[in-house]
Amino acid sequence: MSAGSSSVGDMKDLGYDEGSGSGVAAPDLPPSPDEIREFSRRMANADWSHLDDRERIDLIDAGETLKNCTSGAQLRVGLDFEASQRREAATKGVRAEKQGLGIAHQLAFARRISPHRAKRIQHLGHRLAGMPETFAALTHGLLSEERAVIIATHTECLSADLRERVDLAIAGDPEWLATLGNRQLEAEVDKLAYRLDPKSFVERAAKAVADRRVTSRPAPDTMMFLNLLLPVVQGVASCAALDRYAKAARAAGDPRSIGQLMADRAVELLTGQATADAVPVTVDVMIPDTSMLGIDDDAAIVPGYGPIPAAVAVALLLTAQDQGLAMLRRLYTHPRHGRLVAMESAAQRFPAILAALIRKRDQICRQLWCGALIRHTDHAQRRADGGDTSYANGDGSCEACNQAKEAVGWRVRARPGQAGLQDPHFPHTIETVTPTGHVYTSVAPQVGVVRRPMSMEIYLGEDFTLAS
Repeated sequence: MSAGSSSVGDMKDLGYDEGSGSGVAAPDLPPSPDEIREFSRRMANADWSHLDDRERIDLIDAGETLKNCTSGAQLRVGLDFEASQRREAATKGVRAEKQGLGIAHQLAFARRISPHRAKRIQHLGHRLAGMPETFAALTHGLLSEERAVIIATHTECLSADLRERVDLAIAGDPEWLATLGNRQLEAEVDKLAYRLDPKSFVERAAKAVADRRVTSRPAPDTMMFLNLLLPVVQGVASCAALDRYAKAARAAGDPRSIGQLMADRAVELLTGQATADAVPVTVDVMIPDTSMLGIDDDAAIVPGYGPIPAAVAVALLLTAQDQGLAMLRRLYTHPRHGRLVAMESAAQRFPAILAALIRKRDQICRQLWCGALIRHTDHAQRRADGGDTSYANGDGSCEACNQAKEAVGWRVRARPGQAGLQDPHFPHTIETVTPTGHVYTSVAPQVGVVRRPMSMEIYLGEDFTLAS
């Protein structure tokens, strides 16, 4: 078959049977986790210096095959794990709509990724379960997970039987598939999807408008990406308007670059402020007092972003002070480990001041590898299980992680130090035990300088009310 042909009739099925494949060795017993760890140890400790260049390229190629095979195996095992967990929950009388609670979080712990990412990967597994050729190519190392995602996501709008036809057409000939770049693969899948069901393809494009949104994520060097997902006409119009403004400003003698002018204008339009650097909204910057005084250069913390150089934080303070927007408040930290120390309450709900302190301590969701913003301040150990409303038993988490620990078989608690839960010499630690018995610990991040017992916050904002 010639490369570039994409006709369904021209594609031939190489005989993969749900990923096992004809012409490929029948599946053996899987390696045990200990065997895989031992192989990983050999890889980590191997001396690669004796290889010649041909062997180096061969090793890199074999490594890609191994990565792809591992991705396929993880997806299959993940599907089996979900099915097993749902069956177990059903036998315990859990309602059908609650039987999947906590499954993605256990998979996230195992993969060391965020629960959101784990849910997306699990969804990919479910999609590939109905696309046997693509799943087989991934399982046998012939297709990367990235390219499997392209095939799966670009056929989301199709019915199950039409997805299978695209699956056979695209992945039924792995040799042809291997000749396609990612953009070519997208184009081939889209052409087939449109040919097989043009109505659904058009409806998917129309439905995508409902998914428009704004997201942000940290960038290097104290910068941040602000992403707008817009309908194409609105996106093009927005870029064109910013470009026209920037070119006019440059023509009038503004020394800033086109990119700088576009970025500054976007900030001014979004915030309503006169200039991009006159930030009128509240932005918290936690900075050690010793850095403020120039004694050292320990990093400051911007909640929701992370550490920034002390010099940058001080510059923010000076700019805000010039504009009358800066206010200071002290937070107390332990002199050895630099983490915030205690408060407690007899209330069932966390009082505002205590909840604020817990959020400052945790900064982001306390579940390992999650990284989402804190939405809930709740009890680590549930009140129903004897947990109290205290700083030590407080847990800042995102909504999904807070709900996951309510699933059957989950146990969460604050791990005590030698002097108990309120041990000031022991950094705040949350211990999570999953239904499979795996234990994961999360230690609160450092927010203050470790040499002095006091840190300082800078608040940039016109409407900030000083807390008592």
